[in-house]
Amino acid sequence: MALYSEKVMDHFRNPRNVGVIEDADGVGEVGNPVCGDIMKIYLKIDNETISDVKFETFGCGSAIASSSMATELIKGKPLSEALKLTNKAVTEALDGLPAHKLHCSVLAEEAIKAAVKDYYDKNGIAYDPKDFPDCDHCESCGV
Repeated sequence: MALYSEKVMDHFRNPRNVGVIEDADGVGEVGNPVCGDIMKIYLKIDNETISDVKFETFGCGSAIASSSMATELIKGKPLSEALKLTNKAVTEALDGLPAHKLHCSVLAEEAIKAAVKDYYDKNGIAYDPKDFPDCDHCESCGV
């Protein structure tokens, strides 16, 4: 059995939505200090809908594939729907990731949420802080 699915390999070799949106409405950057992966997501938002999304990722093939798939899953969607995107949905859309690479899909989810939060902050839009976990106050990893 192959380590990576055909979809992972396709999104790694032919990533969708790569680049920068210079006048982005929201930008989210996250990283994993253990593996060194860094993801940056740029959002263009019109009428609370993601009209364009781009990413820059420094990392392994799984990180690039996760970024690419995540952008495909939220493009054209309302912000409320993009906020519901989970790392599990990204992984499933890629037909799976090896267990030791699941953190890549988590980074994609976190980068999208960080970009939406940036948009809300820039525009003074109220939100529930529970929708945007803060690693400095997160209990899940015990940091």
